[in-house]
Amino acid sequence: MDESATLAMAQKGRDLKAKGIDVISLSLGEPDFKTPKHIQEAAKAAIDSEKYFAYPPVPGYADFREAIAKKYKEENNIECTSANIVVSTGAKQSIANVMMAMINPGDEVIVLSPYWVSYADVIKVVDGIPVFVKGSIEDNFKAKASQIEAAITPKTKMIIYSSPCNPSGEVFSRTEIGAIVEVLERHPNIYVVSDEIYEHINFTNDHVSIGSYPSMKDRVITVNGVAKAFAMTGWRIGYICAPLVIAKACTKIQGQFTSGANSIAQRAAMVAITSDQATTKAMADEYFERRQMVFDLLNQIPGVKTVMPTGAFYFLPEVSSFFGKSTGKWQINNADDLCMYLLEDYHVSLVTGAAFGVPECIRLSYAASRENLKEALKRMAEALAKLK
Repeated sequence: MDESATLAMAQKGRDLKAKGIDVISLSLGEPDFKTPKHIQEAAKAAIDSEKYFAYPPVPGYADFREAIAKKYKEENNIECTSANIVVSTGAKQSIANVMMAMINPGDEVIVLSPYWVSYADVIKVVDGIPVFVKGSIEDNFKAKASQIEAAITPKTKMIIYSSPCNPSGEVFSRTEIGAIVEVLERHPNIYVVSDEIYEHINFTNDHVSIGSYPSMKDRVITVNGVAKAFAMTGWRIGYICAPLVIAKACTKIQGQFTSGANSIAQRAAMVAITSDQATTKAMADEYFERRQMVFDLLNQIPGVKTVMPTGAFYFLPEVSSFFGKSTGKWQINNADDLCMYLLEDYHVSLVTGAAFGVPECIRLSYAASRENLKEALKRMAEALAKLK
């Protein structure tokens, strides 16, 4: 198992900051907003009530799971009950639970690439085999249904993807999801893990859950959480909606590993998903403005190729034109070298695209202030201009 590249780069940035260096971190997918006040107050109220100090139920509090099921039905058109919901310590644990519950040694999991950094290693740690199906930059990093079908073998157990996507920021359209469903209808034994944690940061105004298709109802695990939409990364609450047998298996596994997710964080998360979404919309609106600004600045840098993302808060610029170039001190052979050069000499923390299945790219998070984004892009432009 490899170390998480995003966490590794974030730590390198922290180490430099601890030495007094002005590092601008664009490496983590972490909102720069504070958790909204009404959610903070809900956590305080839960503490003051003194009702939530004991071990919580392993799959989550009953009323919270009911609220999540209601959210899935109303927002995602997914038919479910609270029995289909399992609350975990972040969406990352939710995905790990699913893999441990479902993947046997030698099972193949089709991973739509670019992919979130942890998918491949979680599959490997349970002795599954990740099979990468890559979308090109010309197709906005979205794999086609025909590519997926070509990758299916008798060993294929599952497909996993995110939409809006981390790291590309791209959103699968209704037409594209429909085409994937048509393929999967011809292969009824394949399950789908749909990671939708960025659903509220979607600039297409049309979020499509594959679990809403009647033909897919009994074989989709829909993953979500509160980290991105509500600026609650540190609260560590994620959840799944899954067929009952899978939900029960995930509950059994979680009961042996961590038991229930943090009790106070669950009470805060319940308020997050059931209260007015005005603060979430305001955050998404700000990301929308930053997106245009970063797109314009990236396009001013010679040699950088980028596309406008349609969701989340990432850019995935292609930087292969700089490979083979040098400053004299630095020889840039790949995106890893480029990221280290930008971090150590120009103090901008990014993540190599190799960690996401796109070694010709780097990932840039624009979940940072406009001031920091402008300064970071200025430093990047200066650094890249020195490569000859």
